[in-house]
Amino acid sequence: MKETSGHFQLKRCFTDAFRGLYWVLKTEWNFRIHLGMFFLAVLLGWFFKISAVEWLAVIICSALVIVAEVLNTSLEYLADAVHPEMDRGVGRAKDAAAAGVMIAAVAASVVGAIVFLPRTWEWLTTLIEK
Repeated sequence: MKETSGHFQLKRCFTDAFRGLYWVLKTEWNFRIHLGMFFLAVLLGWFFKISAVEWLAVIICSALVIVAEVLNTSLEYLADAVHPEMDRGVGRAKDAAAAGVMIAAVAASVVGAIVFLPRTWEWLTTLIEK
């Protein structure tokens, strides 16, 4: 029976979303790597006291990578459920989705390098001089 109350629909939406997040976290190694890199970026941002604009760049890029990974995973699950046997078209769709994750991850890495490499270099050279 479909729930009609707005409160129950909202609760169900969050329940479904958290179940999906749990499933991706439990089953997808790459998602855990991306999530770990996000937490590393947050720790580095806190340690280096990055600016608000840099925080926005780091958060938006991290979210883009994580969303791309979740969408890639969902496409893979759906494709495997609909067409479990090997198929060139399904394989190309999966490869294209994986390419999207790679593009997002490379862009996030460039942003991370722009934000964190100069600060890391300065911190390291300060340590060496002491």
